[in-house]
Amino acid sequence: MIKSYDAIVIGAGHAGVESAYALATMGKRTLLTTLSLEAVAFMACNPNIGGTAKGHLVKEVDALGGIMGEIADKATLQTRMLNLGNGPAVHSLRAQVDKNLYHRLMKEKMERTKGLAILECEVTEIIVENGTVTGVKTAMGDRYSAKAVVIASGVYLNSRIITGNYSRNTGPAGFMRSEGLTENLISLGLDIRRFKTGTPPRLLSSSIDYDKMEVQKGDEGLPTFSMLTEGETRNDKVCYLTYTNTDTHDIILNNLERAPMYNGEISGTGPRYCPSIETKVVRFADKERHQIFIEPEGADTEEMYAQGLSTSLPYDIQEQMVHSVRGLENAIITRYGYAIEYDCLNPLELNSALGIKKIKGLYAGGQINGSSGYEEAAAQGLMAGINASRYIDGLEPFTLRRDEAYIGVLIDDLVTKGTEEPYRMMTSRAEYRLHLRQDNADIRLTEKGRELGLVSEERYTKYQNKVTQIEEIREKLKTRYKTEEVASTFEKIGESLPQGSISGADILKRGRATKEALLEIDESYSAFMPEALSYVAVELKYEGYLKKEESAIKEARRMEEKKLPLDLDYSSVEGLRLEARQKLNDCRPMTLAQASRISGVTPADVTVLMLYLRKNNI
Repeated sequence: MIKSYDAIVIGAGHAGVESAYALATMGKRTLLTTLSLEAVAFMACNPNIGGTAKGHLVKEVDALGGIMGEIADKATLQTRMLNLGNGPAVHSLRAQVDKNLYHRLMKEKMERTKGLAILECEVTEIIVENGTVTGVKTAMGDRYSAKAVVIASGVYLNSRIITGNYSRNTGPAGFMRSEGLTENLISLGLDIRRFKTGTPPRLLSSSIDYDKMEVQKGDEGLPTFSMLTEGETRNDKVCYLTYTNTDTHDIILNNLERAPMYNGEISGTGPRYCPSIETKVVRFADKERHQIFIEPEGADTEEMYAQGLSTSLPYDIQEQMVHSVRGLENAIITRYGYAIEYDCLNPLELNSALGIKKIKGLYAGGQINGSSGYEEAAAQGLMAGINASRYIDGLEPFTLRRDEAYIGVLIDDLVTKGTEEPYRMMTSRAEYRLHLRQDNADIRLTEKGRELGLVSEERYTKYQNKVTQIEEIREKLKTRYKTEEVASTFEKIGESLPQGSISGADILKRGRATKEALLEIDESYSAFMPEALSYVAVELKYEGYLKKEESAIKEARRMEEKKLPLDLDYSSVEGLRLEARQKLNDCRPMTLAQASRISGVTPADVTVLMLYLRKNNI
C-alpha cells in the first residue's frame, strides 16, 4: 500500500469529494479517507440539491469545474425554479434527487478519478512538525505522509444523535462517528465549537393520504445545474404540501419539558434559518400553521421526507405530532427524527484560502467550518482543494471576491465575521446579487476554472459555444421590426406600440417583454441556446441597474485590491483602537476591504490603516 501522497482529504462528504476531485484533477496524488464507503456524499438529511442561493453555489461549483451539479443532474427526480415571483437575481434552481443514486454515482466518480485513492479508515491525528502538516495517523496506527491535508469531516466529529431522552454516540443516519480527531485539533491550538442540526421523521408513502394535500409538480423547461448535462433532467416525481395546525402545536407546546432543545439535553447551537418544528412553534407563536413538504427520498424506496418537520421530540410525541397533520393521520413512521450535535472549527481560525492560519498546509472545508448545507460544503471543499494544490505547487492562493461569486461571499463571511450558529447562504447576504445570477455563473467563473486546470475540454468547448452564441444574439438584436410585426404580441403582453419600428434589443428592454415574446415575434431566435438567449435578455432588461452596481463594485474593488501584510503586527499601528488591534491580529485580513468587514473595526480604524500603509509605502 502506498503510504505517501501529495495530499490527503479527511472525510468523503459533499466537501471532501469536491476537494479530492479538485486535487487529483490538478495533478496531485490524493488519498480520500472516509469512515464508511457507504457514506460517500450521502445525503443524511434533505434529499435535494439547490434552492434559494444554494442553487447559485451549485452553478458556481460547476462553472469552476466541480462535480456536484453534474451528479445532481443525473440523480434528479424533480426540478423547480424558486422565487420566480421576484427578479432574476434571486431565481434559484432546486432539484429533488434520488439520494441513493446520488451516493452511488459520486462514489463511482471518485473510484474512476485518475490519481485518486479512496480508503475506509478513521483518521485520529493530523501530524504537524515545526508548524507544517506532514501527514495523518489512523485509529489502526497507520501513518500516511502528505504535503497538504484537507479536513472535511462534516458533522461527524464527536457527534451524538438525540431523540427525546435517548441519545447515542454516532454519526448521522447510523454511520459511525469520528473520535479522537477533535482532541487532536484542540492539542494543535485550534478553537472548537459545538453546533447542532436535525432531521425530520421519514414516512411510508403508501400510508399517506395524498388526496388531502396540495400537489407540487416540477417546472418544465428549466436549465440544468451542469453545463455538461445534455437535454433535460428527469422531472416526473411529485411532491406534496400540507400544513401543521393548532392541534399539532398544542401537542408540541404541552410536551416542551420532554423536548431536548428546551430541557437542557442539547447544548449545541442550532441553525437559525432551518429550525426544528419545536423552535418554530415557540418562536412564531402567532402562526396557526407551518408548511410541511412531503418529498420522495428516491426512485427505489417508498420513504418520504417530511420537510419542515425536523424534530428531536420523543418518539411517542413524534407519532402524535405526525398523525395530527392533514393527510398524515395514518402515516407510518419508518425513521424517527433526531437532532445531532457535533464539533466544528471556529472559522476565524481560517484565512481566505480556507487554510488554517496556525499550520502550513492544513485546510478545512464544509460543515467543519461552521456552515450548514450540502451546497455550502461543496463550494468550500472545492476551494480548499484548489488552494491545497496551489500550496503544494508554491503558488499564490486562489480566492474569489464578494463581487465575483456567492462562493466569495460565503467564505468571506465565515473567515471575516465568524459565526455563532450554523451558517446558511442566502441571496440577501450578497450585496452585488444582480451581478451574481445563476445564468451567468459560467461567464463569471469558467475562464478562472480553466486557468486552474479544473475545467475539462468538453466543459470549456460548451462554454465557448455559449459565449459565441451570446455575441451572435447581440448582433441579431440590432434587427428592427415594423409596428405591424410586433402589434399582436405587444397587445397581448400589454405594451404600447412603437412608432415606426423597434429593434430586438429594445423589445427586450420593455418591462413586460420576455424572451418568449421575442420568440413569438421572430421564431428564428429558437436556433440559439435558451441559456444564451436568457442571459442576453436579463442583461438588457437590467442594463441600467447593472451599470450602477458595476460602479459600486469598482469603488469597493480599490480596497479589495489593497493587500495587507499577513505578518503585520497591528499592535504597533498607532491610532488603532484596542478592540480593532485585537480583532485584526486575530483575523489577519488579507485585504483592506476584508479588514473593514471585521466586527469591531470601525471606518475610523480603516482610515488609520490606510494612512499607516501609505506612510510605510506598503
